[in-house]
Amino acid sequence: MLRSVLILLALFVPAHLARSQEAPPLKPVECYCTDSRGARIELGETICMSVGGRSFLAQCQMSLNNPMWREVGPSCLSSRNLETERGASPPSASG
Repeated sequence: MLRSVLILLALFVPAHLARSQEAPPLKPVECYCTDSRGARIELGETICMSVGGRSFLAQCQMSLNNPMWREVGPSCLSSRNLETERGASPPSASG
């Protein structure tokens, strides 16, 4: 009888102690990039970035658990530049 009680204690006490020492669930870490004005840019978003007199498309990505900017395009096009490249003249102030 004593042997069966000791066996039951040996089985249930370690399991109970392990459950009582579980860590609380971790809060997810919010990762994002910031632009030159400090505005929050979410992971995966692409913006036009100007660094050292050079403009290029950059995307907010993760690298080694750190958010960072990665160049994904050679240059930034604005609507005005695009119209000029297509041969259209920029809109005039007189309409």
